[in-house]
Amino acid sequence: MQSETYKHQLSFPNSQNYTQMDIEKAEEYVFDKLDESLSDTLFYHGPHHTIDVSNAVLQIAIAEGIHDTETLHILQTAAFYHDLGFISTYQGHEEESCRLAKISLPDFEYSDEQIEKICGLIMATKIPQNPTNHLERIIADADLDYLGREDFWTISRSLYEELHAREMVTDIDSWNKIQISFLENHQYWTETAKQWRNPAKLKRIEELRKIIE
Repeated sequence: MQSETYKHQLSFPNSQNYTQMDIEKAEEYVFDKLDESLSDTLFYHGPHHTIDVSNAVLQIAIAEGIHDTETLHILQTAAFYHDLGFISTYQGHEEESCRLAKISLPDFEYSDEQIEKICGLIMATKIPQNPTNHLERIIADADLDYLGREDFWTISRSLYEELHAREMVTDIDSWNKIQISFLENHQYWTETAKQWRNPAKLKRIEELRKIIE
């Protein structure tokens, strides 16, 4: 069963009188799968990242003026599922996440139309990001919210350890160069994320440049 830790860290919009989409069952399904099958070397893409994105997507959406329950539930469901594909593959995990969503979400009263929206949102998190509508821009920003936060260094270190374990990066110096390039080319898509995260992101770039120098 899903850990109580996960439940207490997630913030759900009010679902009173809303009968479609059993989001709590979807959440339970995802975290059960992550608990059972996720590699213990996914230091970055662990359940904590899914929690982080699901909270960030809700905060950004509300700040962007989205308040209807269905849309918020679609966004948060996509956040739950967006990295579920890591239970079986590293490369192309977004496509696998979408496949798992299509298999499981009908059991939780999600319609075909809702599932298609969720899959579009999952794919919008793929790097390089190329969101095509407002909701996709929101989840894209939520997925990389940490780039403009004070906990950047801790989180980026966990990503380095994950990639290093897979021999995808050789050492911390090369990793810092990769980070500078990524941060310089990255953009936040929503006005909310730009206002909330761009100032700190620019500071991280300056700090990384000093480290390399």
